[in-house]
Amino acid sequence: MINIAKPIISDEEIEAVTEVLKSGMLAQGPKVDEFQNKFAKYVEAKYGIATSSGTTALHTALVAAGIKPGDEVITTPFTFAATSNSILYTQAKPVYADIDAKTFNLDPAKIEEQITDKTKAIVPVHLYGQPADMDGILEIAQKYNLKVIEDAAQGHGAVYKGKKIGSIGDFGCFSFYPTKNMTTGEGGMVTTNDEEYAEKAGMVRAHGESKRYEQSLLGYNYRMTDIAASIGLVQLKHIDEFNKIRNENAKYLSEGLADVEGITTPVVADNVTHVFHQYTIRVSKDRDTFQKFLTDNQIGTGIHYPIVLYKQPYYQALSITGNCPLAEEAASQVISIPVHPSLTTEELDTIIDTIKKGSEELLQ
Repeated sequence: MINIAKPIISDEEIEAVTEVLKSGMLAQGPKVDEFQNKFAKYVEAKYGIATSSGTTALHTALVAAGIKPGDEVITTPFTFAATSNSILYTQAKPVYADIDAKTFNLDPAKIEEQITDKTKAIVPVHLYGQPADMDGILEIAQKYNLKVIEDAAQGHGAVYKGKKIGSIGDFGCFSFYPTKNMTTGEGGMVTTNDEEYAEKAGMVRAHGESKRYEQSLLGYNYRMTDIAASIGLVQLKHIDEFNKIRNENAKYLSEGLADVEGITTPVVADNVTHVFHQYTIRVSKDRDTFQKFLTDNQIGTGIHYPIVLYKQPYYQALSITGNCPLAEEAASQVISIPVHPSLTTEELDTIIDTIKKGSEELLQ
């Protein structure tokens, strides 16, 4: 099987973890401090606040942004549940705007119609590693005095018009889950250029403490361990190399699949650097049958994501609704195929040949 994802863990990461274990400093300590500072510098933000996951990073940023019960937050329905769940954690309401059919990202033209007097923030998702249209989003945010919290869980190192994502909005939120472009095992990061936001985010992740045993607000135990941070420090040294290979693999796949009937390859927007956390194609019909064909032929796949969030059973039980036909159509057509840095040219050729065969058998 050619796996859909494959974390790259070398002896360097193992040695870094061993060093931390021997030190006895396992919880949030000097490695976390070093990692959050270096990661913030990498994404060109002033401050980094390391957390226990990408989800806790999102929740931390929303709380630090002042999102409260009864507020509304506009986001995309075509994303992983964590994006919207983190809004629910604040007892605010997620409100959905439709996507751009080419990039799969939140369409700024669809945001304004969702704004009410309860709207307090926009959470764009840099889906699959492609930056969202931040100029359009920021223009609307400034017009209505809204916070912008970038869900950058899939976009480590992605660039929008010369700026690293995570440094553009009020906050950036990253995930270091094992399938991501870089990993800490589990972990997350909040980035910001605002000192007050950084201080508040730091308190939110550590029981609301402004200093040891002095609680200034309701916080949580969202701290990263030094074990995770030690892995992140090693991974951070290699992220640009990992992303370069992902882009090379994506280009190879797009060239090989350019004229395959029934298959639409990813579109890369102008003036961005896509980092291809996922390489996601559209299949013109019978997506689930086509996915089974790939699986039967030993090609790993993923459906990211098969159900728009407002159609999830839990969200329907909460009477959270949406009307995003382009997102629904994408959810019925997308398949992610392997693009990770460990792929060989032979494996890439196998993926291309198998998809061509599947097209001949199922899509023509």
